[in-house]
Amino acid sequence: MATFDFYSIGHSNIAAERFVTMLQAAGVGAIADVRSTPFSRFCPWFSAKNLKPLLEQNGIGYLPYGAPLGGRPQSPDLYCGGVADYEAMARQADFQAGLDHLIADATRCRAHGPVCLMCAEREPLDCHRCLLVARGLAARGLSIGHILHDGAVEPHAATEQRLLNLAGDAGDLFATGLNERIAAAYHRRARAVAYRAKATTAGRSR
Repeated sequence: MATFDFYSIGHSNIAAERFVTMLQAAGVGAIADVRSTPFSRFCPWFSAKNLKPLLEQNGIGYLPYGAPLGGRPQSPDLYCGGVADYEAMARQADFQAGLDHLIADATRCRAHGPVCLMCAEREPLDCHRCLLVARGLAARGLSIGHILHDGAVEPHAATEQRLLNLAGDAGDLFATGLNERIAAAYHRRARAVAYRAKATTAGRSR
């Protein structure tokens, strides 16, 4: 199996034992939990209080990163029309500092294996771990492999190609280069799948 600087995985409803086996197969040394709320009602073994000891029993570390790298921002300024604005979030100093700390943790843990981003959504293209966090890591020249539900590992470049295929030509009339097309595809996908604030949360409009 190819090695990456980082992995990512969505826990979905995977059984606890299989989840650990998937991480071990990829050689993962630690999980970086990027859920804003590290709790699962339907799969309680993925709630942080249960997940941390489960991982540690199997030699895998647990790193909480929901505050700096979560997909549900607290500030109303980070919503556009009630939808979490990944592009605005990526520009925040706290987010960039979170990436700095994550990279430092990954360097420190490297002897035990790479760090794996974890959130809930099964499909990378439905989740901020890919559309926001992995994108930010890739922009820094780091490689990411997305562990899919069947255990296969998809390089981030291949995930981006799927993103482009999903986007097709819609909305790309003025995107002349590949980078522009990818940026437009990220924007469109994020608008479709990002967290939507409750009615009580005031969002921006633009």
